[in-house]
Amino acid sequence: MLIRIVKLSFHEKNIPTFLENFELMKNHIKNSTGNRLLELYQDKNNPSVFFTYSHWETELDLENYRKSALFDEVWTFTKKLFNDKPEAWSVDKLVSLV
Repeated sequence: MLIRIVKLSFHEKNIPTFLENFELMKNHIKNSTGNRLLELYQDKNNPSVFFTYSHWETELDLENYRKSALFDEVWTFTKKLFNDKPEAWSVDKLVSLV
């Protein structure tokens, strides 16, 4: 399994627009082949910063999503709202205590 973390920073005035679009698109993203989890977080100290956290069965599943028309639609819309360059990490889970 691959975990993807993406940091997104928005102009404050664009946050409602981002959240509305995320609400519309989240189930489509979650239903992408290989996606097992999709979460959205907002930074407690800087409400203009968000993180998406997703689990993918394989790296190929993530890459196929990133090459899809859905991703193109989501990313084209979202990137116009940024106030800083997004950052992304693909990580492997080493330990999980629940």
